[in-house]
Amino acid sequence: MKGVVVAIVLAVLLGCCSTGLATPPIVPPVQYEQFCESQKVSGTGVIDVSTSIVDKKIALEYYNVLAGDGDLEMNQENAYSQNADKLRRAITSVNGGKDSNLNLYENTKLTYSGATPLVGAKFLNSKAFYGGLGATVQENFAVNEMEKDETSFFTSTTPYNPPCTTPEKLIKDLKDAGRDTDKVACLMGNNPAQVIGLEAKNSFNGTWGTDATWHKIFYKDIKAHELFSGTFETEKTIKFHDYPVPEKEKAPCEGIDC
Repeated sequence: MKGVVVAIVLAVLLGCCSTGLATPPIVPPVQYEQFCESQKVSGTGVIDVSTSIVDKKIALEYYNVLAGDGDLEMNQENAYSQNADKLRRAITSVNGGKDSNLNLYENTKLTYSGATPLVGAKFLNSKAFYGGLGATVQENFAVNEMEKDETSFFTSTTPYNPPCTTPEKLIKDLKDAGRDTDKVACLMGNNPAQVIGLEAKNSFNGTWGTDATWHKIFYKDIKAHELFSGTFETEKTIKFHDYPVPEKEKAPCEGIDC
């Protein structure tokens, strides 16, 4: 009896660990949801802007906040769709710079000047517990002057209408395609899932930094940290991407009479 219990525990542990070997795309819900917000602002005064989007169905967690008191010009867009086919944007570092199907897109262009620092924070997380990569991208800054052009992006789902198949069958089709990258590209189309990242061009006087992590239990741990305090110009790209094909995994007790 004790041997059976041990075998069960090992099977559970090894089964949990094996999921870290690949992160296939998530099947999008049939009744998909969307959110869009865009704004242009120019003026002097108190600034208090915040956006948060949490969606367990597509493993998304996103927060973006700004606070300050000074001169501001800002052009900002936030767009989110569980159906990535409905949200297409061109990202320089994704899909060769062509339009990509995304679940989240955020672009902010701003200039700021003030005696009171403009304080900002961004957190973008692909939650592993809900089928995401387990990767996070964070940005924090406190600046008296800034010019900023930044884009954040996220995709975790399969195409909503994949060619010649359904989202539910697509995962099996991807597994069958394996290392045939042309066939995988045909199945995924313009959808880069799974991918998370940001592209930034900034000049500032103050403090600005980023943290990026990608962790898979017992398998992978990637960390990147940068912090600059003073007067700087920066151009930065952070991107985590996983090939969408699931691994052909063996059962933990294969070859053993369980």
